[in-house]
Amino acid sequence: MKKILILNGPNLNLLGKREPGVYGNQSFEDYLETLKGTFPDLELHYYQSNHEGALIDKIHEVGFSFDGIVINAGGYTHTSIALADALSSVTTPAVEVHISNIHARESFRHHSYLTARCKGMICGLGLKGYELAIRYFQ
Repeated sequence: MKKILILNGPNLNLLGKREPGVYGNQSFEDYLETLKGTFPDLELHYYQSNHEGALIDKIHEVGFSFDGIVINAGGYTHTSIALADALSSVTTPAVEVHISNIHARESFRHHSYLTARCKGMICGLGLKGYELAIRYFQ
């Protein structure tokens, strides 16, 4: 059974409460149950942290044994060379996901340090982007 890590960064623990006009009304924990039902033949693991080092540690932990990483680094997308280096340091491929269209938002959100280290990027499709990223690893 393939193992996929869904890795969410800062403030994504507030999905369903935070800016529902941008991020929707559903918590990620509720959506994760939907994903598990959609992909019963995959072993989906979920980790969220508001701390950059914890995200890096998780990438290192699974980066040589899992089949894929779906990463939404939140605000760290636009600031963290260290997360980009962590993705480059492991053999597990990653797909970058953003719930909102980062290119239609503030200019500082237009650049991602992660994109060049990922197989692809999905943005602006809401939570559905996670499903599409997981499908890549099937």
